[in-house]
Amino acid sequence: MPTRTTRPRATSQIPRTLLTLIALVGLLAAVPLVVAAQTDTPLLVDDAAAANPDLVPVALAVPEGFAVDPRTLALPPGFSISLLAAGLNAPRFMAFDAAANLLVADQGAGAVYRYPAADGAIAPTPAPPEPLLTGLDAPSSVAFLQTDGGQRLYVGETSQVSRYPYDPAGPVGDEEVVVPDLPAGGHGTRTVAFGPDGMLYLAVGSSCNICDEEDDRRAAVSRYAPDGGGEERLARGLRNPVGLAFQPGTNLLWATVNERDNQGNELPPDLVTVVEQGADYDWPACQPPNGTPQEDGADCSAVTPPTIGIQAHSAPLGLAFYTGEQFPVPYRDDLIVAQHGSWNRQPPAAPKLLLVQFEDGQPLAALDLATGWQDASGDRWGRPAGLAVAPDGSLIVSDDEAGLLYRIAYDG
Repeated sequence: MPTRTTRPRATSQIPRTLLTLIALVGLLAAVPLVVAAQTDTPLLVDDAAAANPDLVPVALAVPEGFAVDPRTLALPPGFSISLLAAGLNAPRFMAFDAAANLLVADQGAGAVYRYPAADGAIAPTPAPPEPLLTGLDAPSSVAFLQTDGGQRLYVGETSQVSRYPYDPAGPVGDEEVVVPDLPAGGHGTRTVAFGPDGMLYLAVGSSCNICDEEDDRRAAVSRYAPDGGGEERLARGLRNPVGLAFQPGTNLLWATVNERDNQGNELPPDLVTVVEQGADYDWPACQPPNGTPQEDGADCSAVTPPTIGIQAHSAPLGLAFYTGEQFPVPYRDDLIVAQHGSWNRQPPAAPKLLLVQFEDGQPLAALDLATGWQDASGDRWGRPAGLAVAPDGSLIVSDDEAGLLYRIAYDG
């Protein structure tokens, strides 16, 4: 189990000004804006240094009735991993409702599933339940908003964002499209999240690897009123922003970003970054982390630097701040990132969960939290995609390669 006193420090430190900025964020908590804590010195995570020597082999617990082969993963001592669900197509991002039911966006099935909770817990389910929603356009995310009129379920589909009146014990109400006509082609995930300001945040990736986009909703994070009005571009130049998460106790919005391909095995790093209001991370003209011109003559002097750079082509997708109380205290408010693994790197970047360790609100270093989905030859049997902290403090992980949901728990 990592401790604050023995954490390895990264080679690039975050300046002390970050602490001051985070303190200012606390003072501005009532202001409906995302205020960024950016620095000119990104934290660069060396993948080899992030290999956690404390991980131990842990057998994947397969409940009775699951037609899933035995597997072994590596986790910190005291942690377990078990199957929560199987038989899905390509489950991506998830959310818990107010009744502790788990909703899963299955991108491959064009459906949203609801796994019901009994006494606050979800029983292992070897086959998906009846879908809550079907016929969707590659849904990749779900989010909830509580209003005076009740709870609403929002679904991010490739072509639109829709919302539905929501009852945890019954069917959803009629669909209302709040963000229509999103651009098709290229990167197809559409991640929706609600901030502490009550606004809807939407991530849309690029249509290509390196190109100039005609639609400025591409390669950007946008912000809307809950009814889809008041559209504004929060930040630009993010090649493929996928996961979105707000840091607890702040207005800081974090995103995972899949950077450009075909620049070499180690260039450029993928990103886990604060999304700064009004920022331009300047894809495609400039490469992170230091604003290297993609082509001669590009002006990269005003590029917003990312917060963290991780292994190139590791494809970070879901991310979640650990807000539960089940894991040991050193994990509280740390950031967990699901790395999907590379598609064209040699040797392949492995799928895994990465723990970004925070202290006093700032990221200091990173260590592997869970590995084992890829063997030494590069063959894979699964790929983690989405993350959700359960009401009981366990961590739910979706696997869109194997069609599974896992539950990671701390047993002491």
